[in-house]
Amino acid sequence: MERNLKNVLIISFGFLLLFTAYGGLQSLQSSLHSEEGLGVASLSVLYAALILSSMFLPPILIKKLGCKWTIAGSMCCYIAFSLGNFYASWYTLIPTSVILGLGGAPLWSAKCTYLTTAGNSYAEKAGKNGKDIINQYFGVFFLIFQSSGIWGNLISSLIFSQASNKVEISEENLACCGAYDCMTDTTNTTELAEPSNSLIYTLLGIYTASGVLAVLLIVIFLDQIKSDQAETEKEILETPSFWSTFLATFQHLKDKRQCLLIPLTMYSGFEQGFLSGDYTKTYVTCVLGIHYVGYVMICFSAVNSLCSLLFGKISQFTGRKLLFALATVTNAACIIALLLWKPHPKQLAVFFVFPALWGLSDAIWQTQTNGLYGILFEKHKEAAFANYRLWESLGFVIAFGYSTKLQVYIKLYILLSVLVLSMVMYGAVEYLEAKSSPGTPTTTKKENVGSLTQETHM
Repeated sequence: MERNLKNVLIISFGFLLLFTAYGGLQSLQSSLHSEEGLGVASLSVLYAALILSSMFLPPILIKKLGCKWTIAGSMCCYIAFSLGNFYASWYTLIPTSVILGLGGAPLWSAKCTYLTTAGNSYAEKAGKNGKDIINQYFGVFFLIFQSSGIWGNLISSLIFSQASNKVEISEENLACCGAYDCMTDTTNTTELAEPSNSLIYTLLGIYTASGVLAVLLIVIFLDQIKSDQAETEKEILETPSFWSTFLATFQHLKDKRQCLLIPLTMYSGFEQGFLSGDYTKTYVTCVLGIHYVGYVMICFSAVNSLCSLLFGKISQFTGRKLLFALATVTNAACIIALLLWKPHPKQLAVFFVFPALWGLSDAIWQTQTNGLYGILFEKHKEAAFANYRLWESLGFVIAFGYSTKLQVYIKLYILLSVLVLSMVMYGAVEYLEAKSSPGTPTTTKKENVGSLTQETHM
């Protein structure tokens, strides 16, 4: 096997193992640690740390440690979060959430740098176009990586379904589930059906082992970037100082279009935060039990992956406006339906319909918003995507931050309001673009949604 492709596969399977654990844990945080909102608080802190990490750490660590050891070290930050869940308290989970957040940005930056360097190196030797090889490498990576959401959630559901203490939930307790929840720990309504500590420890043990295997795979089998690739690596790592990067991020806000896109970018964090923090807890866990959370999130992950591929392909024919309209209508319909729906165990199929439709919408938000940033700010991509990470992460922080303070119906109204505001602002951006280049419809421009499409999922 060609050496560069071998390294691509090692990174891909390393990320698969790592995010099989992290993805499953993220989906369960609000249900496993509902006391005083510890689970969602940890996720809020995690994304706040990720904001800081994105601005300062990646260039420094990659220059000091190189890509291989930055990837390995950052993966250890994810393992720390798994270990923190063994004895979940404010003194263990919050610090390990900070550690994971700080490791998140260097991990993804080092992965991108490594794959780009490997692609350019192989293209130079083979006399091929560098961009084509890089796109192939990222295609292989995401093909393998995307399935992590399925495996992590499948493991959790299979383990928790072994619980022998499942009980029938009373109608009185069911009234505290859904949009008009009773603002108590909804898992208390099913406390007799909660998995035992032994099952929880078994799951956490598997997740931790998966993370350790990921680190070992990288440390033992991933090649360091060779000296004959140093020039390519130097070009990639020649980044400004972190203070100039920090300033460029905020100087980019002078662009009116960037300011108008802030609500849309934050909405991406809001909607993902609602699904993983509120839907899993107040609808799925409250009515069906925690062992169904994994199955429901598998549905979301599978539809999201398929639709990401589909919409990335068809956007050149439909244009982004039509896809944004589809996502808006789908998401708005889901929000309104969740406000009206009174969840009941007899309506099992409905619990899977919502994450499927949510996955369809999220696929559009991710692919098309990334593509939009790439087109509008082609000359300032670094600052533009730094803003993307900043505002989306802030959306996560806010969504998880108020998760335990407000009833679900209020959060749904907030979500709907931000969605409407996002589309009004997005419409203004399209108007400005059409006005600035009346002879070139923006929807006919080639939309680059390649390797950056899924970077937003940590």
